[in-house]
Amino acid sequence: MASSVLSPETWPFSQEWLPSEACLVGGAVRDALLGRQGEYLDLDFVLPTDAVQTARQLAQHYNAGFVVLDPDRQIARVVFEQATVDLAQQEGDSLETDLRRRDFTINAIAYNPHTQQLIDPLQGYADLQQGMIRMVSPQNLQNDPLRLLRAYRQAAQLGFKIEPATQSIIRQLAPLLQKIAAERVQVELGYLLKSPQGTAWIKTAWEDKLLQGWFPDATAQGLAQVAAVDHAAMILEEIWPEIGVELRASVGGKSASLVSLSKLSYLLPSVPEAAEEQLLNLKYSRAEVRTGITLVKHLPQLLSHATSPMSIKEQYFFFQKVGAVFPALAVLGVASGIYVDQVTPLINRYFTPDDPVAHPTQLVTGKNLMRSLDLPAGRQIGQLLTAIGVARAEGRISTAAQALEFAAQMIDTP
Repeated sequence: MASSVLSPETWPFSQEWLPSEACLVGGAVRDALLGRQGEYLDLDFVLPTDAVQTARQLAQHYNAGFVVLDPDRQIARVVFEQATVDLAQQEGDSLETDLRRRDFTINAIAYNPHTQQLIDPLQGYADLQQGMIRMVSPQNLQNDPLRLLRAYRQAAQLGFKIEPATQSIIRQLAPLLQKIAAERVQVELGYLLKSPQGTAWIKTAWEDKLLQGWFPDATAQGLAQVAAVDHAAMILEEIWPEIGVELRASVGGKSASLVSLSKLSYLLPSVPEAAEEQLLNLKYSRAEVRTGITLVKHLPQLLSHATSPMSIKEQYFFFQKVGAVFPALAVLGVASGIYVDQVTPLINRYFTPDDPVAHPTQLVTGKNLMRSLDLPAGRQIGQLLTAIGVARAEGRISTAAQALEFAAQMIDTP
């Protein structure tokens, strides 16, 4: 109990700031009862009255951040260095009424720190012990259809099952998910995409018709490939540990990672323009959309060379087009059936910083060409620089002098 979030000693504030009826609720209680604890505390309290006023006083006393999240429902947040504390006004005329408005029984358990009492009117603790996601009521799911997808996300995160009657109701209500703001759907989907535990639940969500409105072109074969991404990533990371670091890094500082977008690409249409439209509909950032389109556009090229390797020139232009997205393409290639040894030369090039094919550097600049060869600015300069880059990649030149001589010969050749 001493190290559990149910113990006020672990909080960044004294429980004396909370009224005697205040209760800790939601995920913090659930995770504490499961013995799960993160480095960052995320605490949610329900108060019978004065939730915003209490939060404001708490923030002022501890010099913490303060924001009113929902003035109508009286919800405010206090932000500490290692914790976020949300205080919400009780919905209804009692705590039990408030708990009965929640999504799943495992999230409808309250804990009063003053009395050290668990309040569990819906037997959520029994469902925790059975590893079961059970709805509080069909109406609660209908009131906020994002909860339909959240069931699969929480099943993945906790390693739980979804209770059959709950899953049946979710299937019936599945079309309602299309009415939810795309940003909210993307967040839940992101949780499922970022870990191997979520992969099977993505397939189940698709089978239960939750994802068809967002990914109308997804197929059973594509869903099977999503699972193959996790296996391919594991294989490649054993050989090149650095590839795992790049796959898990966020794209453009946003929430999606390269491995998440790799999985997502198998749900998208093969036509880049149509894939772009679906990603934009889900409110992915421009960087994330560019990455997704790069995967859709260039995976076929990688697969077409599974048995006949690309020429050096083809490799040069391939790396120019895919850039930092390459590790994801390597994973997709292996997930799609390419043997590891067939993609090994490309991976080795990518992880060799001075490789002239994967990471070319200029021997000369456009200004050098214009000055040395008396050329005007224009398209010809770009063409010459590209040709020099290819020649260097192929090992035909290696110095600035050779580059200028090569360019001069190109100009003289009709």
